[in-house]
Amino acid sequence: MRILNILFFVCLTVAINGQSLPYQNKYAFGADVSFVKQQEDNGRKFMDADSSVKPCLEILKAHGYNWGRIMICNEPVSNRLQQDLGYVIAAAQELKKYGMSFLLDYMMSNGWANPMTQPLPSRWKDLGHQERVQAVYHYVKNTMTALDSAGVMPEVVQLGNEIGNGFLWPEGRIRYDKPELSEWDNVADYLKAGIKAVREVSGNERKVKIMLHVDHGGDIPMTATFFDKMKELRVDYDVIGFSFYPWSHGTLQDLKDNLFFTARRFGKEIILVETGYYWRQSRYFSSARPPFPETPDGQREWLESVNEIVMNVPDGLGRGVFWWEPMSRGRGYFDDEGRAQPIIQAFEKYALPLERTDGQTRIQ
Repeated sequence: MRILNILFFVCLTVAINGQSLPYQNKYAFGADVSFVKQQEDNGRKFMDADSSVKPCLEILKAHGYNWGRIMICNEPVSNRLQQDLGYVIAAAQELKKYGMSFLLDYMMSNGWANPMTQPLPSRWKDLGHQERVQAVYHYVKNTMTALDSAGVMPEVVQLGNEIGNGFLWPEGRIRYDKPELSEWDNVADYLKAGIKAVREVSGNERKVKIMLHVDHGGDIPMTATFFDKMKELRVDYDVIGFSFYPWSHGTLQDLKDNLFFTARRFGKEIILVETGYYWRQSRYFSSARPPFPETPDGQREWLESVNEIVMNVPDGLGRGVFWWEPMSRGRGYFDDEGRAQPIIQAFEKYALPLERTDGQTRIQ
């Protein structure tokens, strides 16, 4: 038995030093906090469940949240979207102040990018394909270098937001209804350019992980098509990110089946990087029966159920859940008066206590 224990310790040490363990990074109890700074700068106040007014990140941290996701837009074009490089640096510095890890979400557009629209940044519209590939490379290289210089290098970077239908349309569009019109090679070229830039800034030790984020969290055929193609085209990435909303992507069983399939087929870490649920009546379930009541308690139950599914992904490859967006009205974490709802406690049974209480230390 002593020999077996020694062998196990040696193997574990090799795995840790080689960074091959699937749990090398802490599980993400996360939220998209892209708008926290903007709303607090505009005077919005947030209260914890006991009605005490505190910074939003402090509230999240106290309830076990350890990751924040922040979007970046090429050239924000409205007062609603202020997430340029300077904004992201300041917001990430707040995250680091609270000891939270940072996931950077490249929109690769001047505004919203999602499965329904993936618009080109205005400065890239008149470029040829190879020029646009270089533009992606230089944009990512410059922003990552600036973040590194500011001391806020992200732990994970997603290149594009919900890119299951491609990005940088029309040249980077993917069509599942008309596969012959899909521009897979262009999408791969853009991704490879961004990945190269991230690796150059962060080093080849993969200190910064690359995520490919698609929206179809409950769809096995779309998942297989997209990531099989990424493998065929030799796109180098580390994490598969999904969005999953019940009004768009199916049932919790669909999510469970797809995450199991994804883990077994691709062997990558998986993060549910977007999910959400309303705490009051929404238009999505005005004529259909929801999986949980659209109430504060039903909202919490949704997040707890989703998190359990991710935690039970085979081989420990489920690596976290992010809520989008906790400050939004009606499906966020706060009521109309700014007081935290029951959902704020959804991760606590796994995330608390924040510190060991008997004085013992742990290996970091």
